[in-house]
Amino acid sequence: MTNKSRWSSLLVLLSLTMFAAGAGADGVKNGEALLRAMHDRYAHDWYETLTFTQNSTTIKPDGTRQSATWYEALQLPGKLRIDIGQPSEGNGAIFADNTVTSFKDGKVVNTRPLVHMLLVLGFDVYRQPADKTVAAVKQDGFDLSKMHEETWQGEPVYVVGADRGDLKTKQFWIEKKRLLFVRMIQPDQHDPSTIADTRFADYRKLSVGWVAARVELYVDGKEVFTEEYSDIQVNPKLNPAIFDPAQFSSTRWEK
Repeated sequence: MTNKSRWSSLLVLLSLTMFAAGAGADGVKNGEALLRAMHDRYAHDWYETLTFTQNSTTIKPDGTRQSATWYEALQLPGKLRIDIGQPSEGNGAIFADNTVTSFKDGKVVNTRPLVHMLLVLGFDVYRQPADKTVAAVKQDGFDLSKMHEETWQGEPVYVVGADRGDLKTKQFWIEKKRLLFVRMIQPDQHDPSTIADTRFADYRKLSVGWVAARVELYVDGKEVFTEEYSDIQVNPKLNPAIFDPAQFSSTRWEK
């Protein structure tokens, strides 16, 4: 092969490589494609179970803060248990099978249908079939046909569900580089006349996957609630019974 032929072959190979890289990035044209890309990126590199201790702080209208300790356990996809305060007190909630069951003093006080979208977009998306995530997100009211790019916390992000400049319509933000969920904006479920803005921050790399060790909730631009995680345990062995509402008081995972 002549030098000219070698250079021609090298240029063709380089062009194909650059085209392939560009095609991969350009393939994310809408929300559905993005959710599929998120799943594919971490399908074999994400935890199945996770536990952590959470310092929860409520910021009242007068600026005072009230903190409490929560204990949380995840089994992906779709299961979350929260024990509020000391587990022996019997206060908390179980999210499972698209239903949330709340407890006080060990007794059920409320059960209602609920798809926990922060759980879906921040965790489940990486562990469950992409079709299931796409269906859940569509059913929850996000317009997956709308997507644009913004910059958030100094990083490029995909914004799904709203046009540029619209910070009121239901939408979620995904960091472009790591394909991690960082923000969700929607009408507040308690008062639809206000806008709830939930942010996942302080992402930490685990032995498998990532976790946002800080979560912030703003309503109409004012911070009203924060979560800070500690004692994060990856893939601990959990008894499935802890996610059964009928066994909330009789089963625990905390040491």
